[in-house]
Amino acid sequence: MTPVALLRAHSRHAPWNARGLAAHVTALVDAAGIRPTNASARVAPSARSVRFYVASGLLDRPEGAGTAATYNYRHLLQLLSIKIRQREGATLDGIKKEMKEVTGDALERRVAASLAPALGAGADATVRDSDDERSASWRRVPVADGIEIHVRDDAPAARDEALVAMREAVRAALGRADIR
Repeated sequence: MTPVALLRAHSRHAPWNARGLAAHVTALVDAAGIRPTNASARVAPSARSVRFYVASGLLDRPEGAGTAATYNYRHLLQLLSIKIRQREGATLDGIKKEMKEVTGDALERRVAASLAPALGAGADATVRDSDDERSASWRRVPVADGIEIHVRDDAPAARDEALVAMREAVRAALGRADIR
């Protein structure tokens, strides 16, 4: 498979929340072995940095807002490009100018070319394996007739108090908080 096709295979992991997007990008960039040129480039992206990049106009706005915000394949490409270019020594201002001038397919090709060694060496399999392990155990929380919430056991939201809060929030959104 070509590097672009291998990169596109990651789209099946979408949508991500900010933390999931940051983790996915970190795994791919680290596996590529791109040597950072400065301390800020070494820093793995976090959910906070994802939100900063959105506010700065480096990343497109996500679908939804707050904790319900979700990021898609285009966001993955944008964040990968940011981290790759940072590791190559580019400033955020320079990256922002570049991002305005590049189309989606050119961005995809550029990212795929930079990550080609990692994509060909099984970095996509590493991400896939870790996703498969995490998806093995889920908690099901009944909300109402025909409605339930699914939360992966290793997620921070799997705490009992968080599950109760989510269930009650969904019930309130339904306008039927009395459903037990």
